[in-house]
Amino acid sequence: MSGSTPNGAPIEPLVIPDHVLRVHRRLVDAGHRSLLAGGAVRDHLLGRVAKDFDLATSAIPDAVDQLFEKTVLVGAQFGVVRVVEPEGEVEVATFRADIGSADGRRPEAVRFTDEREDALRRDFTINGLFWDIDSEQVVDHVGGREDLAAGTIRAIGDPFERFKEDRLRMMRAVRFATVLDFPIEEKTWQAVVAEAEFIGDVSGERIRDELEQMLVSTHRLAGYHLLSDSGLMQHILPEIEQMKGVRQPPQFHPEGDVFVHTGLVLSHLEEPSFELAMGALLHDVGKPGTFEDASDRIRFHGHDELGASMSEKICERLRLSRRQTERVVYLVRRHLVFMNILQMRLARRYRVFEEDGFDQLLDLCRADCLGSHQDMSLYNDCLALWNQWKERAPSTEPLIQGRDLMKLGMIPGPEIGAMLEQLEDARRESVVSDRDEAIAWVKARLEGQG
Repeated sequence: MSGSTPNGAPIEPLVIPDHVLRVHRRLVDAGHRSLLAGGAVRDHLLGRVAKDFDLATSAIPDAVDQLFEKTVLVGAQFGVVRVVEPEGEVEVATFRADIGSADGRRPEAVRFTDEREDALRRDFTINGLFWDIDSEQVVDHVGGREDLAAGTIRAIGDPFERFKEDRLRMMRAVRFATVLDFPIEEKTWQAVVAEAEFIGDVSGERIRDELEQMLVSTHRLAGYHLLSDSGLMQHILPEIEQMKGVRQPPQFHPEGDVFVHTGLVLSHLEEPSFELAMGALLHDVGKPGTFEDASDRIRFHGHDELGASMSEKICERLRLSRRQTERVVYLVRRHLVFMNILQMRLARRYRVFEEDGFDQLLDLCRADCLGSHQDMSLYNDCLALWNQWKERAPSTEPLIQGRDLMKLGMIPGPEIGAMLEQLEDARRESVVSDRDEAIAWVKARLEGQG
């Protein structure tokens, strides 16, 4: 299909993976209607890279199952079958209408129907588009093309009904508005605000997945404010809402309260991972609980440790993996380390540089400075020191081990670990550089203790 994207760029031909085309062709040859559905169509029309190539069909699940050698009936009762091809799985969903909603997540039952009714039960008009693969034409029963051209997030039909069917759709509205940089249509927005309290019906995993896409988006600051303005933030991350109105010392934070500062820090991240974005979002989450209007200035003693404890609980609530949680907690706990790094003795500074995740901690430092006083001298000094350390290419292999110390006469116990750590500090400070120097260094220490 020829034409242009909403911003005027020409639309490239829609390239559909071969295994998706094979599944489509088998369905059509068997006499069934088969259309590309959802996100791939939307992204193609926006001039973005299309992915998630799902098919919608008139074939009922049993018919799909019989047509293909290997299938997975993951949601056959709801009309969804995954066809397993050598290159990957293709999700094939029967045209359907949803009946009822028992849990705010899935319908109580479905009724198989035609493509128009199937489009009408989807969430937003821009996601209700189909692509006729054979004619290379858009099939639009919901006005999705107009909303794509206008750049609008609009619920299909009654937004209150759409959000009652699946409460996650409120988060999805904010996510699409964030990622695509589209405004949310007024009635749809009013429904999000009115129904926001029911987001608690949604599992932590599903909320996390939407939040991740918002936080790694270029427009994450807009998403941050949309979550707050809609009322969703109060129910998914009330700790962030508690930052509002928490004053900060103006000499260090002329930008405003903790909530404003956190949004600015998020905005200054450059292509962050989800873990870094979460670390930025939560780095000052302990400030409301440690606020102290002291005689000299406002202080937040211990907000890093309190924030780390709070962050761990938040990550568990959102079902982040253990690895992700550890990284987020590390970033929150250690984000103040830069205040003292220039005064540290060399060995201690290098131990900080060796910490797993320090590169992301440095990225957070940069964004933290830009989101507050904008004095980048500390960040630049730390970056220079870190680059110097990397140029040394320090080895992570120990020069000697505990058994070597026992051969030198040390008795097994905690003293061996302490000696090895002191030896590593000596290497960090270039006092020793190889095994022979390490053994000589230990011997001298042991003789001095004799």
